Amino acid sequence: LLNFLKAIEPLKYVTRHSWCSNGRQESVAAHSWRMATMAVMIEDEFPELDMQKVIEMCLLHDLAEIDGDIPAFEKTEDHDSHEFSQLRKLTQNLWPNLGVKIISLQNEFNTCEKPEAKLANALDKLEALIQHNDADITTWDNIEYELNLTYGQNHTDYHPFLRLLRRLVRQTTIKK
Repeated sequence: LLNFLKAIEPLKYVTRHSWCSNGRQESVAAHSWRMATMAVMIEDEFPELDMQKVIEMCLLHDLAEIDGDIPAFEKTEDHDSHEFSQLRKLTQNLWPNLGVKIISLQNEFNTCEKPEAKLANALDKLEALIQHNDADITTWDNIEYELNLTYGQNHTDYHPFLRLLRRLVRQTTIKK
C-alpha cells in the first residue's frame, strides 16, 4: 500500500494540458479531485446510481498518467495501450482484490457502457471544459476555441441534468 501511494505521488505534480486561473498548469490529481467533487455535488440528480463507484472512477481514472497527460485531441490507441500497461504495473503489488478492483474500474470507465461509467466520463469531459473556462484564454490552443464548444457533447446528451450543465458550460465558453 505504501509503495503504491509512493508510486502515484507524481500525479500531484504531473501536469495536464489545462491551466489554472492563477496561471499554473493543472495537475492530474487536481483534475481527478474536482471530478470527484462534482460527483458528490450532483449525487441527488442520479439517485439510481452507485455514486461511490462513480467517485472511485473519478479518483482513479487517470492513475496511469504518471508519465504525463496526453490532451484528448492528441490521444491515440497507442497512448491508451501504454496507460493500461502502466496501470497493470502500478497495481501488480497490491493485494489481489484491490488490484483487480482498480483494473476493473478502469476497464468499466474506458468502455463507458454502464451508467456509473457514463456519468464518470461525462464529468471527465465537463471538468476539462470548466477548467479551460477558468483559465486565461491566452492558454488555449487554436483548436480549443471550437473544441470547447463541442467536446463532451456526446457524453452529456443522454441525461437532462448533464445536458443543462453542458449548455451552461458552453454559454460560459461563448462569453469567454
